[in-house]
Amino acid sequence: MQRDPRGRGGPPVVVLNTNTKRETGPKAQMANIQAAKAVSEIVRTCLGPRAMLKMLLDPIGGIVLTNDGNAILREIDVQHPGAKNVIELSRTQDDEAGDGTTSVIILAGEVLAVAQPWLEKRMHATVIISAYYKALQAALAHIDRIAQSVDVASDERMLEIIRSSIGTKFISRWSVPMCRMALDAVRIVTEVAGDRKDVDLKHYVRVERIPGGELSDSRVVRGCILNKDVTHSKMRRRIENPRIVLLDCPLEYKKLENQASMEFSNEDDFKRALQIEEEYIKQMCDGILKFKPDLFLSRLEKKKEKNTRASNG
Repeated sequence: MQRDPRGRGGPPVVVLNTNTKRETGPKAQMANIQAAKAVSEIVRTCLGPRAMLKMLLDPIGGIVLTNDGNAILREIDVQHPGAKNVIELSRTQDDEAGDGTTSVIILAGEVLAVAQPWLEKRMHATVIISAYYKALQAALAHIDRIAQSVDVASDERMLEIIRSSIGTKFISRWSVPMCRMALDAVRIVTEVAGDRKDVDLKHYVRVERIPGGELSDSRVVRGCILNKDVTHSKMRRRIENPRIVLLDCPLEYKKLENQASMEFSNEDDFKRALQIEEEYIKQMCDGILKFKPDLFLSRLEKKKEKNTRASNG
């Protein structure tokens, strides 16, 4: 969007790409409805007890089989703004509830499809939206009437609820151990502060995928898992009650923040510079070894990304 460079008044000038298609009014409304219906048709066959799996090809060439609506729509590249909003609805549902990602897309598509005949009759969109709000209030009132209280301390009741969430998923055949692991993981990270309970699954729960074995070999670990390979034959495979040292900085010599250059007049000066770097690293290692740690964790900075380096003695 550009304005007159001479500072004169007047409406702004909108600069668009030559391939951009601009629609307004009823035509844009119909296009948005068609885009939402197209997205809902993609995941419609993934809902229900007879749901079918979708075979997806990710950008790196891997094949994924899933009937999870959010996982399917996450791999779809769309350009239509209406379709993007519908896909964002699925992501929001997954972040807030963790379930119902397919249902919310199908429901949104049907709601818009029902509104299409009224739009064709020139009924204003605000009138249709007000009717949907009335329907929402009626639905919430009905939900309050049929709702049942749940005792979160009851394992049997909680497992029934979890089992209903994965009943249509591919993992349903292992529902007994998977439901138990899900319940144990949530209870481990639950924080109680007075009458409030906080469960932060994004920061405190992680699924670590390790090739090999069977799905029944999965376990819930109360702690941290660092999937690292053994780099030395003398590294211990098991450590009871280890002494752990955490270093919140990379184990390397300090680099200058600004660009700097070094000039060497002979080869000995260059060797001395390398020796100083090695002495600095050795000094850091000697300081760490004074604590006699069994496990040492440091932060590795590479291309402005934070990774974790692990080693044990």
